[in-house]
Amino acid sequence: MKILVINGSPKGEKSNTFQMTQAFLDGVSEGLRAGGEPEERRVLQVRSLKVAPCKGCFACWNKTPGKCCIQDDMSEVTEAELWADLIVWSFPLYYFNVPGPLKSLIDRQLPMVLPFMTEREDGAGSGSHPSRYDMSGKKYVLVSTCGFYSAAKNYDSVLSMFDHICGKDNYETVFCGQGELFRIPELSERTGEYLEQVRKAGCEYIDGAITEGTRARLDELLFPKEVFETMADASWGVSKTDGAKEEESLIFTRQMAALYRKQAHDGTDRVLEMCYTDLDVSYQILLGKDGSRVYTDGSLKTTTRIETPFPVWTAIARGEIRGEEALAKQMYRVEGDFGLMLKWDDFFGAGTPAERNSDQSNAEGHLHVPPKAPVMLNMLIPWIVFWVAVPIHCTAGALISILVCALVPVLSYSHKRAVYDAVSCAAVTVLSAAELVIWNRGGNIQAIIPLSYLLFGLMWIVSCRFRIPLTAHYVMYNYNGEDAVHNPLFMDTNRILTFAWGILYVLTSVWTWFLMRTEIGPYAGAVNTVVPVFMGLFTRWFEHWYPAWVAGGKHRR
Repeated sequence: MKILVINGSPKGEKSNTFQMTQAFLDGVSEGLRAGGEPEERRVLQVRSLKVAPCKGCFACWNKTPGKCCIQDDMSEVTEAELWADLIVWSFPLYYFNVPGPLKSLIDRQLPMVLPFMTEREDGAGSGSHPSRYDMSGKKYVLVSTCGFYSAAKNYDSVLSMFDHICGKDNYETVFCGQGELFRIPELSERTGEYLEQVRKAGCEYIDGAITEGTRARLDELLFPKEVFETMADASWGVSKTDGAKEEESLIFTRQMAALYRKQAHDGTDRVLEMCYTDLDVSYQILLGKDGSRVYTDGSLKTTTRIETPFPVWTAIARGEIRGEEALAKQMYRVEGDFGLMLKWDDFFGAGTPAERNSDQSNAEGHLHVPPKAPVMLNMLIPWIVFWVAVPIHCTAGALISILVCALVPVLSYSHKRAVYDAVSCAAVTVLSAAELVIWNRGGNIQAIIPLSYLLFGLMWIVSCRFRIPLTAHYVMYNYNGEDAVHNPLFMDTNRILTFAWGILYVLTSVWTWFLMRTEIGPYAGAVNTVVPVFMGLFTRWFEHWYPAWVAGGKHRR
């Protein structure tokens, strides 16, 4: 396939739009390779071409048919258009249409049509001119970004123009609002997600058409309207009150504050203090139910304080270093409520698709619903049923346990399943079957219950040797899923707690073994129910205390 890219941005290859165009072309190339079709590509940078405005002399129609009287680079453009199978028009939105130099290039296409009047069959306008060349079979794609929060309803004049040029419904569009965000490294995670959807769209386009699901994701806002407009206002770097120039650290803090998701407010207002130690300045961000606000006078009572060199925090924001990695290396310190840090992405981020598109009705009904996270209860239920039912009635308890193990995967079908869900069901099924066999043969089944506690405890302990310990499998989805796995502090906390729970149940197997051989044996189950409650209270305390202790640098003092 012969591909021509006409990049109309005055910024050339460094433009925000061209990032999207390049992503789309990457997808096109991928699709062509998959189909075994070769690719040739030419890119014309309009800003580098010498294309004078059309004189309106119509010499190309009557004096020198098909040839413009102006001798410049437009002849190269015409030749390239006739050569191409796919023409990609790449441009930013300038005052609700294409940039001036690109409009001049479009005007200069007059020699490509004949002067005769003809009726259009696609309903675009009230008349047209027939093409001088056979343009049938050519494909057209428009790729563009704009500076509004949404592309919706801002491209009416562009669409009307290309309806006339390419034919109505004879071209594809990839339009994105908030285009200026593509140049901000600190937002690369969200813009990278969007560019991946653009790449996917290119691959699907070559395969036939952009799918409805991908189109819906392309229509999603990068950030909610309010967030984008606040960041855009802050990016100018001047005070709203007196127009004075603001410090870079204050501009950065305002933009960070703009990312606050008020939907994450849990009823408690927080005050985050950013102390840039190398600049000797501090700013406070009030995080409330109505949004965020930056204070420069230090008048609020801080709940969480981050002490960091300014370059370290900006590097974290740009994704050059992971925040948790920097914390583990003591590149910054945290004091006060560490819960804000553990759920940082809940408070500061792009938000869910529903939140981002609450003002955009065309996205309704197409939002991606992520699968539900694993639930630890699905892992615990088989064991709990076994420990309760078997001591009451050996045979019935074992059969009930086996039945529960068979039903748990069915009842939890809407959730992701952790490997320990399957391990638990398998282990309880084997224990129940063994109990039935031993009971029917008249054997002593007293060892079954202590053995089950031992196996349960060993499952927790052994999991500490793996990349993700048992508890982390279930709670990491409360802390940004797979991202939490890369957080050393999160993983250390869960590894310690997992090991502690494992030791508890190994010890439980020991005292259960001895209790069952005494007069208080019938009360062993009650004891084994109460002890985990205290362990649960310890867990709730430890999961908050330990990260805060490490983040504050107290473990190194």
